[in-house]
Amino acid sequence: MQAQDIQDKLKYLISEATPIEPTLAIRLGEVDRWVKDVKPGALTNKKFVLAFLLQLVSDSEVWLTVKSLPSEASQQAAFELMTPAERYWYGYLFPKWLSETDRKFYIWKKKLMAGKFNPGDERILRSIAAQIRQRADTSLIQRYIADFSMATDSIVSNRQQQPLCIQVTTMNDEFSEQKYQQWQQTLQTWGIDRGLFLSYDGRDTNFINQLVNIALYNSDNLPAGRYLKFP
Repeated sequence: MQAQDIQDKLKYLISEATPIEPTLAIRLGEVDRWVKDVKPGALTNKKFVLAFLLQLVSDSEVWLTVKSLPSEASQQAAFELMTPAERYWYGYLFPKWLSETDRKFYIWKKKLMAGKFNPGDERILRSIAAQIRQRADTSLIQRYIADFSMATDSIVSNRQQQPLCIQVTTMNDEFSEQKYQQWQQTLQTWGIDRGLFLSYDGRDTNFINQLVNIALYNSDNLPAGRYLKFP
């Protein structure tokens, strides 16, 4: 989808969502008003704004498809066809984001549009995701909404199919402890009952593999109500 098609798509989804899922229509209306004065050429140059919009459009289409099914049983059957990480996103966190107040939404929308979002860990997260997806019985999903609003870089599931919300940061971050406290509070605010706060040392040539192993192990074994900081 090109930038010039985004606004038309948002308006179409709003009209589709209004009778089926009003909370989605309201949230999409907020986003539509946010981008309505941005010309397509300028939108194309704002790659993270565009990436977020494309992701939101895709998620909205999936959500409307599920909500349009004729019965709760058929909707549940649709969720069962998803991976555990997708099921947690579409079945819990995405609708929660639609229905609840997101106190960070205004802040990160403003930063995105101003070009102030520059993810320093993007390469690391891509590497982690690639390794996890190569392993059997695993699933992973990454969403800007989860990152910006829910302090979650990735939702990971391993053999036990229990999704785990993960945040990644560098060990040399002087605000690591403060970030950990804020991260835990954010997860609890969104009703996320367990999470993993991973710090890495970029000088360790094996750190990607270590992060992946720690993430998958804790997906299977971390108890509910725990927000683990490692190391």
